[in-house]
Amino acid sequence: MLKRSATYSLIAIICGAYLLQMIVPTIEMHLVLPNLDYLRATNEWYRLFSVSLVHAGLLHLGFNMYALMVLGDPIEEAFGKNKMLFIFFFSLLIGSLTSSYFASPTSYSVGASGAVFGLFGAIAMVGKRIGTDTRSIYVIIGINFAIGFILGGVDWKAHLGGLVGGVIAAQFMLNKR
Repeated sequence: MLKRSATYSLIAIICGAYLLQMIVPTIEMHLVLPNLDYLRATNEWYRLFSVSLVHAGLLHLGFNMYALMVLGDPIEEAFGKNKMLFIFFFSLLIGSLTSSYFASPTSYSVGASGAVFGLFGAIAMVGKRIGTDTRSIYVIIGINFAIGFILGGVDWKAHLGGLVGGVIAAQFMLNKR
């Protein structure tokens, strides 16, 4: 039997939202993340979170969900479900705010990468305590940023904001212990 976890619940919700977008494609434009000026003008602050439900194709969704599974499980085991969810959503918020602050008026962002990078940041903070080789985490983070800078089309600002959010959230959790 599958274990009930916050990680797998998030994966199911995000994949379900992707399937819904395949059935009702127009819903996507109500979920993407525009720039901060648009958010202020429309008061559609929910987009700071709904962006995680929209992905630019199956490959994008697959990479993010695989990373969520690989990173979410150990964080959930180390901190528990509620704290893992706090790290995920805090990282998503910081990543989304960073992305929307620097976005041009004509661009928008999609994906859960800000939250996923927050999980990378959290693992980097607690990796040695939970038996994870943090060197591989640093390499993956570096490769991802390099690909984003070289190829473009990657919202490295959301990744960076999420990474910082994950480090802050994990440090907060460690200090509370």
